[in-house]
Amino acid sequence: MKIKHLLVIVFAFAAVSVSAQTKKKHAQAVTTIADNFGRVVPDNSLPRPKLVVGIVVDQMRWDYLYRYYDRYQDNGFKRLLNQGFSCENTQVDYIPTFTGPGHSCIYTGSVPSIHGIAGNDFIIQATGKSMYCTEDTTVQTVGSESKAGQMSPKNLLVTTVTDELRLATNFRSKVIGIALKDRGGILPAGHTANAAYWFDDKTGNWISSTYYMKDLPQWVKDFNDQKLAENYLKLDWNTLYPKDTYLQSTADSTKYEGKFKGMTAPTLPVKTSGMYKGNLGLIRSTPYGNTFTLDLAVAAINAEELGQHPVTDFLAVSLSSPDYIGHQFGVNAVEIEDTYLRLDRDIANFLVYLDAKVGRGNYTVFLTADHGAAHNTAFLNDHNIPAGVWDDGAALKDLNKFLLDKYKVDGLVLSLANYQVNFNYSIVNYLHLDEEILKKDCIGYFEKLPEVAFAVDMKKAATAAIPEALRSRIVNGYSTEHSGEVQIILKPAYFTGHGSGDSGPTGTTHGTWNPYDNHIPLVFMGWGIQHGSLTRETHMTDIAATIAALLHIQAPNGSIGTPISEVLGKSERRKEQ
Repeated sequence: MKIKHLLVIVFAFAAVSVSAQTKKKHAQAVTTIADNFGRVVPDNSLPRPKLVVGIVVDQMRWDYLYRYYDRYQDNGFKRLLNQGFSCENTQVDYIPTFTGPGHSCIYTGSVPSIHGIAGNDFIIQATGKSMYCTEDTTVQTVGSESKAGQMSPKNLLVTTVTDELRLATNFRSKVIGIALKDRGGILPAGHTANAAYWFDDKTGNWISSTYYMKDLPQWVKDFNDQKLAENYLKLDWNTLYPKDTYLQSTADSTKYEGKFKGMTAPTLPVKTSGMYKGNLGLIRSTPYGNTFTLDLAVAAINAEELGQHPVTDFLAVSLSSPDYIGHQFGVNAVEIEDTYLRLDRDIANFLVYLDAKVGRGNYTVFLTADHGAAHNTAFLNDHNIPAGVWDDGAALKDLNKFLLDKYKVDGLVLSLANYQVNFNYSIVNYLHLDEEILKKDCIGYFEKLPEVAFAVDMKKAATAAIPEALRSRIVNGYSTEHSGEVQIILKPAYFTGHGSGDSGPTGTTHGTWNPYDNHIPLVFMGWGIQHGSLTRETHMTDIAATIAALLHIQAPNGSIGTPISEVLGKSERRKEQ
């Protein structure tokens, strides 16, 4: 009996001891978790880069990575390719391929049908009102007397990866967006950004809106006081290297290129020093626009101490000038070649700066584009390749006349913007017209036009008798609130919106599903990134998901993308395991 009692007592003490140790370990585990999520514990914290820098080159075709490769220096595009990871077959998931939807997709991992940015401009179907993608009349300009600052991300219906970073760190991470174009700075920065800045043509200053702040920070005021836009334009635009060494030198001053106002030919040099008075927006159409933008990026990193905090910061930079230059001069021009040779130098300088400021290996950078661009249609015709310009203005008049003859009412179609039929619903609803029949009438009209390949009821696109690649892009691009009812697919190399010269269309444009518009560069480099390349198909929607996976944060709430697993390297924690 005594032995039995003794054993009971021993087991009881052992149980109490085990229980106490278990509780102690549990308490320690809880403390560790609380530390990781509530306080900064550098020795035990989850490894992440100090800074993520997203670079979007507006209108950069994928092949620009390689077309001028032999002329690039070692530390720019070549460094990204030779030290980073290149996704060689990245596709845009929707149409139309424009700047607003592109920047939205890159940072949300979503598509217009979900995020709502159906174009740079779109028609609000319920009211018939045209809306610019970042327009917001409830806010005011900060830093100028112009209306250029009445902008915000309110039309973007989902979160960005930059929003998710802010949410994951209880808003301790700093996020800043910068671009000459307001939409290029605002949409990537997201809803919760510390700031977004864009260029005001009227003053030559970087500005913002009351959505973000009441007054510009002193460092931005100091930056504006340098009058860098004016100083750059005083330098004129000459070729970086002797012109006869350029791949496109034999194509200079062609009928396919648009001239600067006051010039007799579209050729370099351009005497911008005598052209900018009262037009500081001219910097947008020169390579100096890229340099100027990266100057502000450097100033932001210095002043805001980006990459110097216990949590990851994010700088979203969009380089807008290649889009303006491409629209004016087209794909095959000395001006485009010079733009990318200069951009290569600018990127090299920026990466060297990041190495010194943040630390080589402490930051992650990715470079991509919002869309590409096509060859000039007249250039293609002259080389026996089918191409053409579609006059959508004339088509709109013709379509409304066709519908007037049947329905005895004019103006049933408001717009063919974004290659879509936008109905005037105030008339359609008032007359109780059958929308299905009306759509069939429009489709029948467009199918007879020689420039049109397909006209598709957007609500029924998933079952349309067209190639799958087109079906999915129409479905992804269809916003019920902001898109038209019929999608017009032109034949390859047919566009609206070319400039017009004495000998036909000049420059180029974009907006379609074709490879020249939807095949974009995508290169990652730095912390957590493997070196290599990938030829399997990846998507613009995968970019935000990949960055979210790298940072161990939730993907944006409208994301349909998948992390590109081949890109992600082994972190220190994974190596330890």
